[in-house]
Parts: sequence; C-alpha cells; structure tokens
Amino acid sequence: MTSAEIIEIEQKYLAPTYSRPPIVLDRGAGVYLYDMEGKRYLDFIGGIAVNSLGHAVPEILGAIAQQSAKLMHVSNLYHTAPHALLAKLLVDNAFPARVFFCNSGSESIEAALKFSRRWANSVGGEAKHEIVSFEHSFHGRTYGAISVTAQPKYHEGFKPMLPGTAYLPFNDADALDAAISEARTAAVVIEPVQGEGGIHPAQADFLRRLRQLCDERKVSLIFDEIQSGLCRTGKLFAYQHFGIEPDVMTLAKPLGGGLPIGTVLMKPHIAETLNPGLHGSTFGANPVACHVALSVLTKMIDERIADRAAASGEILKTKLRHLQNQFPDIKAVRGLGLLVGVEFEDKVEGIVAACRDRGMLIGSAGEKVLRLAPPLVIDPSHIDEAVGILGDTLADRKA
Repeated sequence: MTSAEIIEIEQKYLAPTYSRPPIVLDRGAGVYLYDMEGKRYLDFIGGIAVNSLGHAVPEILGAIAQQSAKLMHVSNLYHTAPHALLAKLLVDNAFPARVFFCNSGSESIEAALKFSRRWANSVGGEAKHEIVSFEHSFHGRTYGAISVTAQPKYHEGFKPMLPGTAYLPFNDADALDAAISEARTAAVVIEPVQGEGGIHPAQADFLRRLRQLCDERKVSLIFDEIQSGLCRTGKLFAYQHFGIEPDVMTLAKPLGGGLPIGTVLMKPHIAETLNPGLHGSTFGANPVACHVALSVLTKMIDERIADRAAASGEILKTKLRHLQNQFPDIKAVRGLGLLVGVEFEDKVEGIVAACRDRGMLIGSAGEKVLRLAPPLVIDPSHIDEAVGILGDTLADRKA
C-alpha cells in the first residue's frame, strides 16, 4: 500500500484526536527513521522521549523474542520473575521503595495520587486530601492527571475537573508556604523539568524548600519523571540533580524501549498503607514489557548512558546558542541533558514542518518552543546534522 492509502484509511477509521503530518513511518534503525517511500529522518524527538536507546536495538529485540516465546501474560494474580527483578533493579538504583507497575505515564500518575491520598488519609483523615501542582505542568490525559495538569487548554470541554486540587506558580518558593497545609494537603506533584509547559527545569532552592515543607507538614512529594527520568537529563533520575528525594516517583516513557509500561516507586511509609485489592492493573507488570524494561535499564546503567546524555546535551545547547547569536528570534535555549527547549518569538509549527521536509523530526512544547528529545545515544555528528538542518531552516525563514 502507499502512504496516501494508509492516511486515507486512518482518516476514515481513527478517532480524530491527533493532527499528523503527511508521512507514514515504516521502520527505524539507530537514530534514524524511514518512511514508506524510503526517505530518511534524523529522529530528534525520540517518540516523545521514549526511544532513548534508538531504534531496532539488538538487546531490546532479543528481550522481546526471548520473553514472548516463554510467557506473554498471566495477570497480576500470579508471581513472575521479570517484574520482581525489574523492581529490584529500580529500587537498587533509586531509593528505598516499593514498586507498582502499570501501562502508561497517565496510569502511573493516577496510582501515585491514589497512594498518596491513601497515606494522607491514614495520618490526617479525609480532610487531608488536596493535591497541589504547578502552572504550566503536564501530567497526562486521564481525569486525575488532567485535573492536576495546570494548563486550562487541557480542561476545555471536560470540566468540572476533579475537586481537591490547587495550582501554584512554578519555581516560586514564596508561594509554597501558604498553600501547603498539614491539615489539608495530601500531596504535591511536580515535574523536575516541565515538559509540555516549555522545557523549564526546576530551581534547586525551590525544590529543596518544597521538600522541607513536605517533611514538616506530612505531605507526600511526588516527582513526575515520566519524561525526565531514566538518563534523559544527564542523571539516571532527574531528582539526583537536586540533592533531595521524592516520596513517590513516576516513570514510564523510555523504560519499555517502545513497549508500554508505567511505574510508581513509593517510599515504605506510603507503601505500608496499601493492601491487596486497593489498586490493580490487568496488564500491569506484563512479563514481556518488564523483561524488556530490565534489558533497557541494565543497558542504561552498564553503558553509563546518563553520562553520555549529559555530555551530548552540553554540546547541543552550546551549538544551539551559536544559532541564537545568528537568529535573534530565538529567545532562549534551556534544558537538562538531552531534554532541550528552544524558545522563539513566534509560533514554531512552521519550523517543525520545514525541518521534517529537510529530514529531521522534532517536536514542540507549547506554541513557541521547539522540543528536542533525541535518542540518548546520539554522537557529535548527529548533533551537527540536527543543528545544520535547523540553521538552514531558520535561514530560509529569514530570507
């Protein structure tokens, strides 16, 4: 079939919840993708920070084949080895915790909110139920997740949002004290680096003050590391940049190497309030997804992928700032590791499309920010290629 035929079928049968460009991607290899006509694209969005090890990774393909030949699914009614081994490896490299597995980032947020409210109820009763989040955040598309996503555009047409939420300005330490209450607040949920909100890293002093208040007022601190976790920012986990630990951490995107998996790590004081039947997931802890995730995490640790992301991120940001000197419509270059935002004076939709025409896939984070989240295994030649394509695109716009 041709690309046009595939697109026609999609437009007829799929729900119109996405606006996709007129290409049909067919295969990937390393840091490149290829469409059905064979055109090659440098992948600098990585499946929205999912394909952190690239495409057609031998260890991932091997893990899929190995586990799918043994056991595909039995549900959480039974013990299996992959989820137990994956949980141990996560905890060994993070903080003392218990682990819950689900299927996506949004599901991990839902679980984190439930677990935090359960614990808060045990220490403060039903009055201690409020969830605090931050302006320009993004935590997912399910009802609990969009209710703590403090961007009105995600609420339109779906109101009312769930009760018991409060929104604060991001990186404003002065706003924390009055809003976080021992009597009322169950949890604070925050992205260490805001993704959809424009690639804004949290300030270290702000996070340390937040941690202090949560400790003093018996509030669960949830770090949403769905996009920023697992080496993306130059550390295995983004919280490690700031010298503090969360009580709860959510992970998803890159963990499954492209397969769906979500994860919640919660400290023992929260886990001990849970009991069988309180929460569940039919497909959570799927043996294939967990076995693949184990291979992904092992490769990340053994090959020091976080260090590679940190080094590549500095090179990328330096070269992008050179572009900024040439093109004054670039307002800012920011980010951590290989989660990078380039903010412009105007909307970036046309830049995304023009880069795609030139053979590079990038994304956006809001109307005026380009989002670069390439595979973490890129090398300097890929960075030169990406910056060259972006520079040529901007030069054409300027001409």
